[in-house]
Amino acid sequence: MDLFSRSWAALRAAVAGLGDEDFARPSGCAGWLVRDLVCHLVVDAQDVLITLATPTAAEPTRDAVTYWRVVEPPTGDDPLDALTVRLAAAYEQPSLLKFHLDDVGSAAGRAAVLADPAGRVETQGQVLTAGDYLGAYVLEWTLHHLDLVARLPGAARPPGEGLAAARALFERVAGMELPRSFSDEDALLVGTGRRAPTGAERAALGDGAGRLPLPVG
Repeated sequence: MDLFSRSWAALRAAVAGLGDEDFARPSGCAGWLVRDLVCHLVVDAQDVLITLATPTAAEPTRDAVTYWRVVEPPTGDDPLDALTVRLAAAYEQPSLLKFHLDDVGSAAGRAAVLADPAGRVETQGQVLTAGDYLGAYVLEWTLHHLDLVARLPGAARPPGEGLAAARALFERVAGMELPRSFSDEDALLVGTGRRAPTGAERAALGDGAGRLPLPVG
């Protein structure tokens, strides 16, 4: 629960520190500018609020690992991706988008702090404990933090503890361990296909290189 809060706070702080011109730069998400990614984060925050306000007595059907699945690499052509781009453009001014993320994001952060980790919540037709649901989102926040700063070298990076936890969770979802010579950031970027492995990294991966990338969603 604490790691969710720290990862989410770090991501929101990184967005708050962006200049207006940064919103028009490409993000690490295929087909999305930084403004599109930030708009997606607003929707993510709304999803967190909705899920934490949807308790259930049903038995869990997923945990922090099985919440995720390996998916096809994103192309930016998905209709929901296109909708996000249109929504982001409608904000017109980056300050409005920043304000909305801070407003909804702060509420999502407070809801996470107040949640009972053992309480069960429902989302997308599945049931998880609140602790597992928020634990799963550490991977979401960390990957999108990397997406946010992909072409913004001066922006704050994700916290180290979030990177380590996200890597560990990704490796469990993927069913493979990446070489210990990879930093946590590089393991996430290469593992999910956000960048291609270098020659040295491919050699370190050995036969595992043929299994990559493994995007999760």
